[in-house]
Amino acid sequence: MSTDANEPGTTGPQDGGYRRDSVLQLQSLSLSFGGLRALSELDLQVRDGEIVSLIGPNGAGKTTVFNVITGVYEPSAGDVRFAAQPGSAESIAGRPPHAIARLGVARTFQTLRLFMNMSVLENVTAATYGGTKAMPWESVLRLPRARREEREVRALAEDVLSFFGQRLAGYRWDQPAYSLSYANRRRLEIARALATSPRLLLLDEPAAGMNPAETHEVTELISRLRDERGISILVIEHDMHVVGSCSDRVVALDHGVKIAEGGFDQVAAHPAVVEAYLGRDPDALSDAG
Repeated sequence: MSTDANEPGTTGPQDGGYRRDSVLQLQSLSLSFGGLRALSELDLQVRDGEIVSLIGPNGAGKTTVFNVITGVYEPSAGDVRFAAQPGSAESIAGRPPHAIARLGVARTFQTLRLFMNMSVLENVTAATYGGTKAMPWESVLRLPRARREEREVRALAEDVLSFFGQRLAGYRWDQPAYSLSYANRRRLEIARALATSPRLLLLDEPAAGMNPAETHEVTELISRLRDERGISILVIEHDMHVVGSCSDRVVALDHGVKIAEGGFDQVAAHPAVVEAYLGRDPDALSDAG
């Protein structure tokens, strides 16, 4: 079997004595808005049980990548392949967002997208109804299938919220989302994504706006999602402490082009990455000092 990380349908390098299947593959992905090239022939892979961080300066195309993966944008060229089950990768490029979500791709957003007037528990259960089968009239008449699914939905929501410990526990379930602290709103958005039972989770700047203590908790949370829930994660993050602490691999973008990929230390020191963030190459910076 081929082990080329970028070859469609292949597995990644050996890890711990076994080969990790590819969960997500972007193959020569390009996207243009009129004459503006937002992404250019991007190759990217997320393997089973892997945390990959996507970094780059503002305008690098990071959120655009998420929008293409989740069906908000249709790529101009290339392909997006997702394995809902191990060894069953299929193209999802151009599919509608709800169909991609049902396959097992969930995301959070750079700006919070909660239902602020709904309770914590209602926010989480709302994410599960796309997978229920009871018809509206069954729910109105309180028929057995509707009642059973309501019990299952509530049990799933309670299990998801319990993952966050005391932060989203007990009395908070009945509180409206607007009453939560900013950090807990971020946690609730992740909880809502988890309620869809994803195989791949896309986190868009989960630590944005948090203080150092909250950022540390989010970093631990990302690792726990992989270790305890078995979810593969692609994360956009500007905080390099988060990136360095939880990432198995880092991919750097600039103007829609991949400029570096590898371990955190390797990518952080890459001349193209330094220049993308600081606008000058390392030698020029050294000379200026």
